[in-house]
Amino acid sequence: MERRMFIKTGALIGTSAAMSLKFDGLFAALKTNTITVETAPDIVAVMGGEPEVMLDRALEALGGIGNFVKKGQKIVIKPNIGWDRGPEMAVNTNPELIGALVRKCREAGASKVTVFDHTCDEWTKCYATSGIEAAVKAAGGIIVPANDEKYYTKQISLPLGVRLKSAKIHDAIAEADAWINVPVLKNHGGAKLSCSMKNMMGIVWDRRFFHSNDLQQCIADLCTLDKKPVLNIVDSYRMLFQNGPQGKSKADVNNAKSLIAGKDIIAVDTAALSLFNQVKKLDIEAVKHLGFGQSLNIGTTDLKNLKIERIKI
Repeated sequence: MERRMFIKTGALIGTSAAMSLKFDGLFAALKTNTITVETAPDIVAVMGGEPEVMLDRALEALGGIGNFVKKGQKIVIKPNIGWDRGPEMAVNTNPELIGALVRKCREAGASKVTVFDHTCDEWTKCYATSGIEAAVKAAGGIIVPANDEKYYTKQISLPLGVRLKSAKIHDAIAEADAWINVPVLKNHGGAKLSCSMKNMMGIVWDRRFFHSNDLQQCIADLCTLDKKPVLNIVDSYRMLFQNGPQGKSKADVNNAKSLIAGKDIIAVDTAALSLFNQVKKLDIEAVKHLGFGQSLNIGTTDLKNLKIERIKI
């Protein structure tokens, strides 16, 4: 295994041409100066391993799961479980990753680990077909539904939002001590890129408002939520690079075998966009919620001053 610490300099070029996916090309749109650093990285990118192994390496680089989960805490893990599709279609988060993360949280002493998503297809089918329900239960977690307004009793204010000023969030999020955002990296017809920011739509009840009131701005507005995820972990073991968010066939899937993690939701998604661009061209200007989020001071799209550790397995 090779492990090196990098500080990146340069600007993200969202218009980079599609290229074969190689580790040396990860963040290839960034000019690179390499120096060793002692502090924890802002972003960790892992490539070449199985989901649990990549998770272990990412958490180790970030200082361990104990930096995000404390003994006795109630933890929520929020994957993408939106569609009645199997793992091979890359439209939902990889179940092996979710199961491994549940185990990590339990090992860290979490008193309760809850997993849910507000699905698009019928929720019981999504939970079962995705493999996530079985993985969560086997790891000692609890999976709960999110298909009824009765699970959304907490109306929260979003005073910094431009279009979205309030939303009902799932009670599991409201009651949790901390939560971890675990999207799958994929193409999306409306948002263009579905990643950490877009995945937050699965914690709210009324998503119709988003689609009729500037989807990209509303995604950014929701990310002003005070109770932000303590960690964002992007699953790109398999990447849906076209025909999202559901995909049409396995021809839409790239076996990227990658994982990106960090606390800054915008920086993590910007890094994920760079990875996406190695498979399919997507201008950063098209992913408007990234720029909108930066304008709202949620995080940064400027990776050049961040510490990024790349780990090749």
